[in-house]
Amino acid sequence: MNDEWLNAYVLHRRPYRETSYIVDFFTLEEGRISAVAKGVKNSKSDKKSLLQPFQHLRIQLSGKSELKNLRHVESVSPSISLVGTALFCAMYVNELSNRILPAGLASDGVYSAYESALNALHLNGDIEITLREFEFALLDEMGLLPDFTTDVEYEMPIEEKGSYHFQPDVGFIQMPDNMAGARGFPGSALLSLAQGEFTPLSKKVAKVLCRDLLKPLIGSKPLKSRELFMPQKR
Repeated sequence: MNDEWLNAYVLHRRPYRETSYIVDFFTLEEGRISAVAKGVKNSKSDKKSLLQPFQHLRIQLSGKSELKNLRHVESVSPSISLVGTALFCAMYVNELSNRILPAGLASDGVYSAYESALNALHLNGDIEITLREFEFALLDEMGLLPDFTTDVEYEMPIEEKGSYHFQPDVGFIQMPDNMAGARGFPGSALLSLAQGEFTPLSKKVAKVLCRDLLKPLIGSKPLKSRELFMPQKR
């Protein structure tokens, strides 16, 4: 038995056998962790009602295997109310966290960014900035967030008027003048991102970079939450 209480959010739950769920939690203390919630599937218990996304919980787990047993769960604060696009974005944040975070990797930075993203979506904050800031936190934890201030080939500062090519696993490299017509990232946008500033141009750059950097982490299986943003066929 483990008497430690963990701060947690539900990322996903799925049926397990006839009466139970397997619940994927994102916890502050132990990162992503999965547990069996026994006997709650067909009940009207408080435990079942609490096992919903977007609510700050405290949980107690038991068991020595990777798949734990959920002993206790209680609410820390009310569920965060989300509707429409904000809800779809929060589902994307959950799915991204569940797909990318290694089991058992605790991260204060990603946990804080996760809570900030949910709160920003609840308060109708800028959706693009909210998603990019969370994606940056996730990439930083995975060691994949590039240095936005340095030309890695020449070990020189990024120039505001320069244009840069991004090489995965390496970083930004200034493009020669004779390649000015090729696709490149403006130095001004990279320097804005280095300062945490999201201008119209740096937003576009951040979106492209995050898409490319997250792709190998997500893998070939499409994210279900992205389908919610697609126009419905009539």
